[in-house]
Amino acid sequence: MKLINYLFYSFLDNEFNKKFIIYAINMIKISKYSLIITFFTIITTNISMALEEPKYQIVKSTKNYEVRKYNNRLAVEVEYSIENSGFRYLFNYISGENTTSEKISMTVPVTQSVKIDMTAPVTQFNKDGKMLMQFYLPSKFTMETAPKPTNKRVKLISIEGGYYAILKYSGRSSYINYLKKIKKLQEFLVNDNHEILDDGTKATFNAPFTLPILRRNEAMIKIKWN
Repeated sequence: MKLINYLFYSFLDNEFNKKFIIYAINMIKISKYSLIITFFTIITTNISMALEEPKYQIVKSTKNYEVRKYNNRLAVEVEYSIENSGFRYLFNYISGENTTSEKISMTVPVTQSVKIDMTAPVTQFNKDGKMLMQFYLPSKFTMETAPKPTNKRVKLISIEGGYYAILKYSGRSSYINYLKKIKKLQEFLVNDNHEILDDGTKATFNAPFTLPILRRNEAMIKIKWN
């Protein structure tokens, strides 16, 4: 043991060897964190893939966007100011804050849009605007069988089916990033002579700690389809 200690401290006496050990320790730390990040990424990606998603039919596909036909969808919705998130109200609902205290499976995507009075200009940060967040319910539920929310802010709604233009993108799911994508989608639709029916919706599919490069985000716009 004394010989081992002697050799170790003799090794440390060399300045190059000290730097080498520091470098090796830092690399081990980096590798450890990389493994942790990879581990959580694999888990969250698998979870996202396992969650139920509303069925749709692709009726048009271009290099920039695709058009999907959706049927009516059941969802819970909360309206909130731009400064406050509505996520916790909807999460509480699927966690049992409903008339039957039933826990409901999470589905994807989580959608957000801006509700603006028809007389107001269509601006992304209108002070009179309200944010809407929705969780789609599993397809086994109907309006009659779905548990009713006990929080007055949460509403059980049926979203009318129709045709939606979709622009898919990865990266951060921030609202600023979404605004860039929805503007691009609007330009594509105008150039292709599609009639736009709403202001757009942001759809997110992944957990917040999913690596940006592996995220699935979508900008959605309802359009008229002939």
